[in-house]
Amino acid sequence: MAEYTPPKVWTWDSENGGTWAKLNRPIAGATHDKALPVGKHPFQLYSLATPNGVKVTVMFEELLEAGHKGAEYDAWLIRIADGDQFGSGFVEVNPNSKIPALMDHSGAEPLRVFESGAILLHLAEKFGAFLPSGAGRVECLNWLFWQMGSAPYLGGGFGHFYAYAPEKWQYPIDRFAMEVKRQLDVLDRELATRPYIAGEDYSIADIAIWAWYGQLVLGRQYGAAEFLDVASYTHVMDWAQKIDARPAVKRGRMVNRAFGEPELQLHERHDAGDFATKTQDKIAG
Repeated sequence: MAEYTPPKVWTWDSENGGTWAKLNRPIAGATHDKALPVGKHPFQLYSLATPNGVKVTVMFEELLEAGHKGAEYDAWLIRIADGDQFGSGFVEVNPNSKIPALMDHSGAEPLRVFESGAILLHLAEKFGAFLPSGAGRVECLNWLFWQMGSAPYLGGGFGHFYAYAPEKWQYPIDRFAMEVKRQLDVLDRELATRPYIAGEDYSIADIAIWAWYGQLVLGRQYGAAEFLDVASYTHVMDWAQKIDARPAVKRGRMVNRAFGEPELQLHERHDAGDFATKTQDKIAG
């Protein structure tokens, strides 16, 4: 392969290959006018069941499981492959055009909340749940922000070059596989000494990290479990399986899922009963 010489000024090649090539662009803003739907609940979530989206739907389901009735929510499907995230209504909620995006109508003034970590923290503080106090809060936030800073190496780095790039190039795969394995080792060493990542209690840090690294070791990310030898991270595996068994987590990972096994898909969630009678079946009927 010929060595690449960067030009003096980089220009955008809209057809540069890869699974998401037609969606990636170097400019922000809406590409078309499209208002967002609004349901009956205080929280309106616009998302897709990627790891970042799963964080938030798991959080909502955990809040409801814990008895926080004020956490009822509508979850609307954003099909990123169709460019829904570039609609004018979505861009008003998240100018960065990434899922998930949340509108909180529970207070005197509507609040937009974007970035999955910010949404988790906002909900945890609002309901006083899944966020320890004192020193535990600091440790929880350490790990929440660790996840937000580390996941791009897993998703945009390793995941892109291993699963989505137009060709498999050794250098970027080796580079990002090394970093992902380092991150798994960080988690494994910590989880050897405690049941949850921030200590004795399950928290938003676990929710955030599980959505990416838990699902990775459970074989749900990029078809790379064997390649990364995830079974060797035994403490991470035990932790991931423990969280995966939680009823709220099982529900949360179904919401806004429009891919994979049909029985695990719930395109939209507007009431708890939608898990029994799928919204997509209602719409199709």
